[in-house]
Amino acid sequence: MAAKSCQDGHPAEAFGWAARDQSGVLSPFKFSRRATGEKDVAIKVLFCGICHSDLHMIKNEWGISSYPVVPGHEIVGQVTGVGSKVEKFKVGDKVGVGYMVGSCQSCDSCHDNLENYCPETIVTSGGKYHDGATTYGGFSDIMVADEHYVIRIPENLPLDAGAPLLCAGITVYSPLKYYGLDKPGMHVGVVGLGGLGHVAVKFAKAMGIKVTVISTSPKKKQEALEHLGAHSFLVSRDPDQMQAAMGTMDGIIDTVSTMHPLFPLIGLLKTQGKLVLVGAPEKPLELPVFPLITGRKIVGGSSIGGIKETQEMIDFAAKNNITADVEVIPMDYVNTALERLSKSDVRYRFVIDIGNTLKN
Repeated sequence: MAAKSCQDGHPAEAFGWAARDQSGVLSPFKFSRRATGEKDVAIKVLFCGICHSDLHMIKNEWGISSYPVVPGHEIVGQVTGVGSKVEKFKVGDKVGVGYMVGSCQSCDSCHDNLENYCPETIVTSGGKYHDGATTYGGFSDIMVADEHYVIRIPENLPLDAGAPLLCAGITVYSPLKYYGLDKPGMHVGVVGLGGLGHVAVKFAKAMGIKVTVISTSPKKKQEALEHLGAHSFLVSRDPDQMQAAMGTMDGIIDTVSTMHPLFPLIGLLKTQGKLVLVGAPEKPLELPVFPLITGRKIVGGSSIGGIKETQEMIDFAAKNNITADVEVIPMDYVNTALERLSKSDVRYRFVIDIGNTLKN
């Protein structure tokens, strides 16, 4: 059954896959998109990445989901139509849509190109749009988005392997820049070698930074050093290795979203070093204050990035040939992929080939 918003100025028939309840199982779903407004861009979706937060949303693990949920916020495709006042895009352009599709446009954060920190940010999947309609994500054939929240994809960036950069890429690029961890010759640690961690290594290397991967799993050493080109590798459960690296890092990007101790990581930092958390554990982590005081160290956080910075990140990625390592899958494999993602059985990002495999 099509979503009832069809009658409320949502005349564009759309088709995707949605979760109907907390089981998180996705199945085909007919719904509708709003008409292309004067500032809107209509997009034929070609690829969409699967992010760990999609898993949280379809299972309502954050307690904010309202069903049906059409996931997907690492969306790339081609412009099929533009509103009369659109200035940045034309039909045929390759574009992307990331984690948000709206914000208030009047607060300090919005004025500072930090729409991602606007209190009224509208998320791409499972949010409420200005007209009260639920936002449906990129596991679907078409999208309509305000041009302000649409990213231009450079010609030389592959669409499938570029899609995850719209979330995973900006999530690690933004803190590297904001916390000043982007200066050539610096030493930065990356905790966790998953969807976020592997692109953090690539961006940091392209900035001229020495990168150490920090992982609980010794099995990832070869992958980190030989495939991704990290400079060194630390097993966080090995006290001797951790002790030898104490006080050597200017900063650490911590991508882990499960419970883990911060004390050993703070120890790896130089005086005035910065530990930046971008993973979101469900329970509070313990924060040891004494080593912060004695080393004037900082523990900070970061969440995606504003639209201007996201465009800057995509352009930087294209210039430096940075893409995510992806496993491209057909639409009807999505439930198996989500099951595998929940077990971290992917290197390092699933991307759905929507354009060729989403069949109505």
